[in-house]
Amino acid sequence: MYQSIQIIGNLGSDVELRFTPSGTPVATFRMAANEKYTVDGEKREKVVWFRVTLWKADAENAAKYLAKGSQVMVVGQMEAPNAYVNKSGEPAASNEVTCRTIKYLSKGGANGSNEANATPATDDGSIPF
Repeated sequence: MYQSIQIIGNLGSDVELRFTPSGTPVATFRMAANEKYTVDGEKREKVVWFRVTLWKADAENAAKYLAKGSQVMVVGQMEAPNAYVNKSGEPAASNEVTCRTIKYLSKGGANGSNEANATPATDDGSIPF
């Protein structure tokens, strides 16, 4: 069996880089995928949030080149959702994704650089692949 998810969206947080006890880099960030649509002439927007986990070189590169607001495409696999109680005291769950491939679609990071494995977005809004 195999399952895969592809998400294009923007980072909702800066990348958090940590290391396992054996020294393996692991990074996480929150990512929002927005869908804009119209119902009866009224413009609406739906936002779905994901928590993305990256490992090894991808984790280190993401921490170096991405920042909150950067646009990326993530291909990975969905993990079991984590249940929690939100700030309002209501039960909620987070969409967890383990990243296998990441493409940087916009510049980000502290120096605005986007060097590693970069694929720039085109000006006409089309997907560059």
